[in-house]
Amino acid sequence: MFLLIVASLALLVYCVLDLVTTPPSAVRTLPKPVWFVVVLAPVLGPATWFLFGRPPRGATRRNPTRPAAAPRPPDDDEDFLRDLRRRADEQRRRASDPRDDTV
Repeated sequence: MFLLIVASLALLVYCVLDLVTTPPSAVRTLPKPVWFVVVLAPVLGPATWFLFGRPPRGATRRNPTRPAAAPRPPDDDEDFLRDLRRRADEQRRRASDPRDDTV
């Protein structure tokens, strides 16, 4: 009996967190505030959320109006190349100067 209560509570917490993080535009069937009430029903509420309210499995949760910035390759990043040249020059200078004992 205790395990059923714990499992039901864990399912409820998971569904509430899932509902909170789902954007309103991705929620199916009912408006998001109504889903909060439905999910509170023991066992049937979370099951209903999984079957009828949650976005489809392949649907993305990212905001389609704000696309993610693609990372720049290192050879296109001028700041990275400038720093790389500076460090290479500093290493060459240290290697050619026997008096320089800094590490």
